[in-house]
Amino acid sequence: MTVSEQLKDVLAQLPAEAFDKDCPTRPVMAQVTGRWGTLIIAALAPGPMRFSGLHRHVGGISQKVLSQYLKSMVRYGLAERLVEPTVPPQVSYRLTALGQSLAQQLCALLSWFSANTQELEAAQRRYDAADSPGPVTSG
Repeated sequence: MTVSEQLKDVLAQLPAEAFDKDCPTRPVMAQVTGRWGTLIIAALAPGPMRFSGLHRHVGGISQKVLSQYLKSMVRYGLAERLVEPTVPPQVSYRLTALGQSLAQQLCALLSWFSANTQELEAAQRRYDAADSPGPVTSG
């Protein structure tokens, strides 16, 4: 079976509402596949992390954005917030069973990107070289 045939089989199994603009999973999908969602979930996959450790691990994310993403993930049942009764309270996050099942899929996606980085970069260079304007000539 070719890759194209395999994709057709996978697409045939998707529910029709997955493509509906009113599908209730759209906000969750947007959050998880947004700029930071996949990286946060992958960072939490091995086990609980404190907020500060997660902030250091996911390079480039602000504390405010990390906090917003984590709140959404807790809301959607993908992660849970754990507060240790210390002074000051220590807060950590871990994936729920639902979040762990999603992490398996997202980590496979991240692995795909890693395995194909050189090909993706080469395609970008070819595109940029073909799309760049030629030398300016006076006529």
